[in-house]
Amino acid sequence: MSGTTTAAAAPRRRAAGAGANRWVVLVVLCVSLLLVAVDATVLHVAVPAVTEDLRPGAIELLWIVDVYPLVCASLLILFGTLGDRVGRRRVLLLGYALFGVASALAALADTAQVLIAARALLGVGGAMIMPATLSILRQVFPDRRERALAIGIWSAVAAVGAAVGPLLGGFLLEHFWWGSVFLVNIPLMLVSLPVGRLLLPESKGDGRGPWDVVGALMAAGGLFGAVLGVKRLGGGEPAASLLTVLPLVLGAALLAGFVRRQRRRTYPLVDLAIFRRPAFSTSVGCIVLAMLALVGLELIAAQYLQLVLGLSPLETGLRLLPLTFAAMAAGLAGARLLRRFGPRRMVCAGFCLTAFAVVLLTAMGRADNCALLLTGFVLLGFGLETTLFGAYESMLSEAPQEQSGGAAAIGETSYQLGAGIGIALLGSVMNAAYAPGLTGGVPGVPAPASAAAGHSLGEAYEVAAQLGGPAGVALRRAAGDAFVHGLHVTLVVSAGLLLLGAVMALRLPRAMQCEEASVPAPRGAVDSPSRVSV
Repeated sequence: MSGTTTAAAAPRRRAAGAGANRWVVLVVLCVSLLLVAVDATVLHVAVPAVTEDLRPGAIELLWIVDVYPLVCASLLILFGTLGDRVGRRRVLLLGYALFGVASALAALADTAQVLIAARALLGVGGAMIMPATLSILRQVFPDRRERALAIGIWSAVAAVGAAVGPLLGGFLLEHFWWGSVFLVNIPLMLVSLPVGRLLLPESKGDGRGPWDVVGALMAAGGLFGAVLGVKRLGGGEPAASLLTVLPLVLGAALLAGFVRRQRRRTYPLVDLAIFRRPAFSTSVGCIVLAMLALVGLELIAAQYLQLVLGLSPLETGLRLLPLTFAAMAAGLAGARLLRRFGPRRMVCAGFCLTAFAVVLLTAMGRADNCALLLTGFVLLGFGLETTLFGAYESMLSEAPQEQSGGAAAIGETSYQLGAGIGIALLGSVMNAAYAPGLTGGVPGVPAPASAAAGHSLGEAYEVAAQLGGPAGVALRRAAGDAFVHGLHVTLVVSAGLLLLGAVMALRLPRAMQCEEASVPAPRGAVDSPSRVSV
């Protein structure tokens, strides 16, 4: 009888995430996340090689780079909620398979159109994988203290992936052709599929009512339009352009219709009542604000390092590595910080530390100050990761177990939207502060040349090179000064947004309410485990 009882209990322990296997599950999930994070940035350094080989037009090149994050962000809610219905492991494994097939298609693409289609398929696979990793993590770590540690490791891996992408891409391009940046996914997926099928537990939501297919498509279409419009604004497209306004308007209309539909349905795709929980809605807002600051600042910092200080792309990547290492350290220390200080103080302190780092970086000028940059980037990385960790952990812990896929999708969507809005908003602030320094005229430089230089620093350097002589030197100096001034203004605006986030974080719970799962019942334990406060 004892042996029978033990045998019957083993699958239940595995299903609920009990025992040492949950840490093996975490490793599998982190490998999944690493692949998605690397693939989001690995192509950036391969763009020149792709351009030389496939000869894409300007629009095609834009879609090659942007279609992956655009499709991925659009489908997160669709696949996150689908996983709650049909099984999160099933969706994750399908994502693995699609990611591997799409990687092979991308590596072997012989035209720009094939590469765009393959990158879109990679986005579909990424949208399957990303929310599934978080929702399964929520399931296999029912105790919040252990889950906090797991989320810290998960977020540290995400930081590593974002940094490793360009470095891995640069290494592969030095030894192989551009398609190799995609081929590295295939062996990892071939391993992840059987390992994931063997080790990952399956789970679903409560399964009440049919899956809202129309609502899922409305959410996907609305997010596609919204993200596309935001990306066009961030790329410097005119705000009044039909190709910018139309996606934004249609996206907003579809999302408004989606919200209205979900409120009327007996069994909604996403239970919007979850936003009435202050901890959940506040966490989502904090993620948006943190990403808004991070992505915009990273983009401008990269331009400053390359165009003002004259560093190579590799040297720029190395200068930004301290930010990544600091983010990794914050992720690994996040669980202990959360237990000690609680979500409110942790997220609020993270925002304040990031704002301090941003203000510190306003001391950047035309000369290279390595110590200042190192200090600022370390504080920036640690502060932002502390904020994101606390916000993600609070959001995931606040969501009901049966809605973990939808909650994870909402978190990832807010991450992507924050990144897109950050590029658009801070890029607009930068341009507004930069352009007047040149369009007003530069002594000794023809007015048309000054006006053309006001578009961007890169264009200013091209015009200066064409002018040559004292006029070119004067224009180059004026453009550099204008860019540094714009950078300072942008940093001040970012600091204000971060302090707004610190005020928002005051709505989070003061203390970390730890929970742990009791012994699961034979059936349905994964979907709705009993919990007791400790």
